[in-house]
Amino acid sequence: MALSRDQIAMRVAQELQDGYYVNLGIGIPTLVSNYVPTDMEVMLQSENGLLGMGPYPTEENVDADMINAGKETVTAVTGASIFSSAESFAMIRGGHVDLTVLGAFEVDQNGNIASYMIPGKLVKGMGGAMDLVAGAQNIVVTMTHADKRGNSKLLESCTLPLTGVDCINKVVTDLAVMSIKDGSFHLLERAPGVSVEEIIEKTAGKLVVPDHVPEMKV
Repeated sequence: MALSRDQIAMRVAQELQDGYYVNLGIGIPTLVSNYVPTDMEVMLQSENGLLGMGPYPTEENVDADMINAGKETVTAVTGASIFSSAESFAMIRGGHVDLTVLGAFEVDQNGNIASYMIPGKLVKGMGGAMDLVAGAQNIVVTMTHADKRGNSKLLESCTLPLTGVDCINKVVTDLAVMSIKDGSFHLLERAPGVSVEEIIEKTAGKLVVPDHVPEMKV
């Protein structure tokens, strides 16, 4: 069975490591803040100028002035810092973000990502994505494996305008976890109850499948 948005975020949270500085993009990535392990110290960064983002607030502790890059209200953890977007982008461009989690429209087998524009459609824009794919040390993409019409988003070559080239390390979809290297997707894990055959069918790019593919732990 395909994963829900929250289950995808739970799986991505397993990529976090103690002491990491992490940027979470708009959409599914922001949900990762709700699943940071309690025994781990991770500082979540938002490009509008917050380092130390916590989980989404309850109704009782909503602060309308405390927002993430997607204009959603958030909380701040102990030790958080608030600064200008110029300083935030200096942190990103300086290579001080250990892990970035982004959404995408398409990713291809060479690690290229298209995430900001669909010609003819109104999309919010680039935001900090281009800076993030250029400056982060490790990038994980979250998205559904296929679009609403069943077309694969994991391609041989992206068809939409690119956000970044040869920059994506790993993809977590509602069906699978894959790494990208040597011009191929490499299947690492499958969603509980999802067959390898379904993943192969819905992956348009070159896919390397090992003899044993374990189920995700979500």
